[in-house]
Amino acid sequence: MSQSFRQPEILEIARRDGKVTVDALAAHFGVTLQTIRRDLTELAEAGRLERVHGGAILPSGVSNIGYEERRALNQDAKTAIARACAAEVPENISLFLNIGTSTEAVARELLGHRNMLVVTNNMNVANILAANPDCEVIVTGGNLRRSDGGLVGTLAAETIRQFKFDLAVIGCSALDRDGDLLDFDIQEVGVSQTILRQSRRTFLAVDHSKLKRSAPARIASLAELDCVFTDRPLPPELMRLCQVWDTRVVAAQG
Repeated sequence: MSQSFRQPEILEIARRDGKVTVDALAAHFGVTLQTIRRDLTELAEAGRLERVHGGAILPSGVSNIGYEERRALNQDAKTAIARACAAEVPENISLFLNIGTSTEAVARELLGHRNMLVVTNNMNVANILAANPDCEVIVTGGNLRRSDGGLVGTLAAETIRQFKFDLAVIGCSALDRDGDLLDFDIQEVGVSQTILRQSRRTFLAVDHSKLKRSAPARIASLAELDCVFTDRPLPPELMRLCQVWDTRVVAAQG
């Protein structure tokens, strides 16, 4: 297989798994370790990957990967997380769902819930829940982020401040090893912080790939949340911190 065919598939594997290893790629493509190292070096020089010992990871950077790529990334894991999360969302409550493909997955699992008021700054969530006649949907104002249907900025935050939610389910772009939730868009960070202040309880829906990524802007700490829904156990040190913070961790099974 030529280099021009290998490299796009290497990037696809990295997006799916969060990282790639030289040994696994060499076995996958049936080429030498040296060939794979050369591929990874070229991808790193182009800014597509970041070299680490034994392989490469997605670059941390300061911008998020595209919406369609995010939606396709770890779909089975997101579905399992969403089901576990939705199972703990009561009926007869006010709920906020923010921007992200994980919260969109949660919205799909809430189509059978009854007597809910859902406020969202995610146009995709609103469109999903429009199919639930027992759910009243309110969309915040704000600046439309065309890349993913998110509403951000001052107007979105001002709308959120008019409510006190029983529960918020949020996502994030990255989860640091010290338990900090991170994002790329500073306007979205401000909105997310407002959501936390206006919610009695908060759930985080996040798949394991977010632990392999980084982003420049801090939203909050897991210490401020009630529960984390993920698809794999968190690293031991972070699990220990969650126990100290009394933040419950649910590892959903696909």
